Amino acid sequence: MSKFTVIWIFLTISMLGANESLAQNKTIILVRHVEKDSSPTADKVDPDLSEEGKARAERLAKLVKRYKPHEIFSTPFKRTRQTAEPVAKRRKKEIQTYDGSKPTDLVQTIMDPASKTVHYLVVGHSNTIPSLANLLAKKEIFRNLLETEYGVIWVIRIRRGVLDRIEVRPY
Repeated sequence: MSKFTVIWIFLTISMLGANESLAQNKTIILVRHVEKDSSPTADKVDPDLSEEGKARAERLAKLVKRYKPHEIFSTPFKRTRQTAEPVAKRRKKEIQTYDGSKPTDLVQTIMDPASKTVHYLVVGHSNTIPSLANLLAKKEIFRNLLETEYGVIWVIRIRRGVLDRIEVRPY
C-alpha cells in the first residue's frame, strides 16, 4: 500500500468520525412556566409564581432529574426563571436567558453541532413552547396552550441529528 493510500484511508476514516460526532444525540425538555400569581396585588406584567406554581416547579425538578439537564434556558420573566430555579439549584447550573421572540436563535444554539451539551431544559410561555416544539420537529404539530393550561412537558429526542420522537405528558 502506498503512503498516499494510507493517508487517504486515514483522512476518510477521520472525516467519517467527525461527521458522526456532528450528528449528536440530544434530549430537549420544553415546559411552559407554572402557575403565576393572579391575585389582585400581583404584578400584572411580571408576576411571581403562585403557591400552586411553586409546588409544581418542585415536581418539575423531580421529574427532570432523570434527564440531568446540562443547560437550562428561560425567558427573562420571573415566572419562567422561578419555574427553572429548583432544577438549576439541584443541578448546580446557571439559568441562561433567551429571547422568546427569537425561537430560531435558541434552536440554533441547541442544535449547534459543535455543542457538547446533550440534555437541555427550556422554560417559556403558552405561545413560545409549542412553537419551539414545532421548530424542533420541523413541522406544525402543536397549538399554543390556553392561558389556563399548565403542567405539560415535551420531551424531544434527537438521535444522530434527526428527530427520533416527541413525548408530551402531564406532570
